[in-house]
Amino acid sequence: MEIEAQAPGDLDLSIGRLAAANIHPETRLATDYLNHFNEVVMLIDMLPMMPECLGDVLAWRPRSYVEHFRASKFKERDLAIAAYDTVNPDRRAALENTVRMVELALASVQRMIESSEAPMAETIERVGFVAEHQIRPLLEHASGLINGGPVSAPEPDDAHGAQTVIDALFD
Repeated sequence: MEIEAQAPGDLDLSIGRLAAANIHPETRLATDYLNHFNEVVMLIDMLPMMPECLGDVLAWRPRSYVEHFRASKFKERDLAIAAYDTVNPDRRAALENTVRMVELALASVQRMIESSEAPMAETIERVGFVAEHQIRPLLEHASGLINGGPVSAPEPDDAHGAQTVIDALFD
């Protein structure tokens, strides 16, 4: 049974329209938002072979869901923004909290790069460790929230915070 809904500005938020636009019809969230984070993680992955990408990693800045879509070329960006306004408040809060943890982890990575006195190869290895063990699990959790998974906080292993991981690397 398709539920018809109208968003501000007369945008159709029906299940069929959302699904056709690559917006999850139940959660009303689009995985396209995670591309903003996946791009910087991909740059981190490239660092061992292309250390010249360090500048791009340092230049990365966080964007909210709405900021991402306003700046994107996503065909249905207005629909994505309108749908976001109707997301279940608990799911939205869980996503925003998870994204905030990703942003904090990425900021820690940037500080690590900027302040490291270790050889660059060692710094890159540490940055890769944080990406693999901290950032990726958080992005997987965010993806689950977007794709209809249970509304929850990240698992304790994922939620210790990037700074704890980074501190352990320097001990």
